[in-house]
Amino acid sequence: MKIRHYLTMLAVALTVQVNAETYRDMEPLTLETPEMKAELVDLPETPPLRIGMTAPSASSKMDFDFFKSKTNPGVKPYKFMDDLTFVGIPLFVAGWAVKGDKAMFRVNAKAEQGGKKNTQLLTDFKTGIDDYTQFFGPAMVAGLKLGGYEGRSDWPRLLVNAAFSYGIMAGFVNGIKYTAKEMRPDGSTANSWPSGHTATSFVGATLLHKEYGLTRSPWWSVAGYGVATATGVMRVLNNRHWISDVMSGAGIGIMSGELGYALVDLIFKEKGLLRNDLVLDSEKPSFFSISMGVGLGNKDLEFESEGEKIGLKFRAATVVDAEGAYFFNKYVGVGGRLRVRGQSVKDFGDFANFVAAEDLYAWDGLQPYYQDAYPESKDYLTYLDRVGYKMDSESAWNDNAPVTDSYGIVKSDHITEFTGSIGVYFNLPLGERFALGTKALVGRSITQELDIDGHAEGNVKDISYTMTLDNRPGHKDILGDPTVSLNDLQYPNNTGEKWTDDWEYLTIGAKSSTSFGTGLSLTYRYKSNFSWRVFCDYDYTRKDFTATYDPFHFVEKSMTSGAGFLMDMALTTSTEDYADGLGLDAREYKTRKYMNYWTLGLSFLVNF
Repeated sequence: MKIRHYLTMLAVALTVQVNAETYRDMEPLTLETPEMKAELVDLPETPPLRIGMTAPSASSKMDFDFFKSKTNPGVKPYKFMDDLTFVGIPLFVAGWAVKGDKAMFRVNAKAEQGGKKNTQLLTDFKTGIDDYTQFFGPAMVAGLKLGGYEGRSDWPRLLVNAAFSYGIMAGFVNGIKYTAKEMRPDGSTANSWPSGHTATSFVGATLLHKEYGLTRSPWWSVAGYGVATATGVMRVLNNRHWISDVMSGAGIGIMSGELGYALVDLIFKEKGLLRNDLVLDSEKPSFFSISMGVGLGNKDLEFESEGEKIGLKFRAATVVDAEGAYFFNKYVGVGGRLRVRGQSVKDFGDFANFVAAEDLYAWDGLQPYYQDAYPESKDYLTYLDRVGYKMDSESAWNDNAPVTDSYGIVKSDHITEFTGSIGVYFNLPLGERFALGTKALVGRSITQELDIDGHAEGNVKDISYTMTLDNRPGHKDILGDPTVSLNDLQYPNNTGEKWTDDWEYLTIGAKSSTSFGTGLSLTYRYKSNFSWRVFCDYDYTRKDFTATYDPFHFVEKSMTSGAGFLMDMALTTSTEDYADGLGLDAREYKTRKYMNYWTLGLSFLVNF
């Protein structure tokens, strides 16, 4: 054991000796310092931010520096009028051009009870959302800014931008409102044109577009202008504004926002700018757009049944679109469009015969039928006075009348079409910023019906009489039925019962149909990823319309069965009506119409 340890130690000692002899002749290591020479070199510029890229920055912090000015380095200043598009001008002019197309039929019988003679048509659609959506733009800008999400401007520059934009808008809107003195559709005040709500909403949308749509993401612009468009549509549906008011208001809003920013760019120059505009690399004109326009053509709808013609007249339509297309190259792409087209009634025509200007379902509309029912009465008005029907307009009904109260509720005074289409899109570049476009679309159109409901109430009446049927040869009527004679006819008497009736007075709708569309457009690309487009679209479809008209529905409830039978006979005044089984029953009319729609409008595009 000791010998093994001894031999191991000897081997280690010999190894160390050999290594020492190896390194004895080696020169010592020396460290050479390279020569350092200072010189200037050109570094590549930091590329501008592009869609889909985020700026390298520290985590966002809340920003409450309302009066502290700051400017980030490398941000390009704007020149005066460098960022103006002037697209608000054609919108304003278009609204002014259709301003004279107003509704001529406005009735609300409830207003008569208050002594208002010139009553108005009030729809049953009511919402207060538009009172809040008009502030969507500034609310989003302020929220994003407070949350530390940096936009185009610092707080001082942003606040001045907003003040200038809203100040210019207020001056335009109020100056025109109280000069034009345009009556609102609901007849409340004479300050309808242009729409202040719409103008306010589009100023806010432009604010959001400038601050975050141009510098952060184009979808902020889509959200802002989308909500602004919805605000304008709700103003029309609420019966507070005409189409012309909304279009001109949108034009004023956009113009005011752009002018406000142009003035601030002139005053502040490069101070207070935080971010550059986004830049899009692709040359393909792929896009998503929101559009608003006015529909022309097909302003009447006529029904014919058994030689009887009745019809409606319409105002110019409101058209709102959401459209998008993907392009394979500069020239050809595929896409689709969702279109909402609402066309309000201008004149109810023959359907208003029993919705008289003074009293809804006024008894003077039934004069000829009552006269037929009571042939022994020579002086009809005197007869009505005797039985309790006063014909002067201030008291058409009294406590003793069969109808003591009646009115109509316009659930929808417009026919609305929802159309979804797909197809091929074409683009012809005219230079760096302008392009012509067209398309070929096919889709499906669904129609939401026009709907007016009626309400009436009063006293149940009874009429006593005896009826004689004469079936002797030579005493039959033209249809070969026995002649009818009324004897011992008693004037209507109260039964002591009350009645009330709610029913559909008039409904007009259409079946779904196939739609074909095309159009011509001029696009102005004012930023690499934003464009404005003026367009004229043509759409064609064949519609099968049905109108159900029920003016005498309440008579059945207002009288006993015997009296109702007599009234039904009285209303069947002609051989044709008798043969068709008309009278108190609802009328149904059908027609097929080939619809040719023209739409003039303006689109806001996000290119991607």
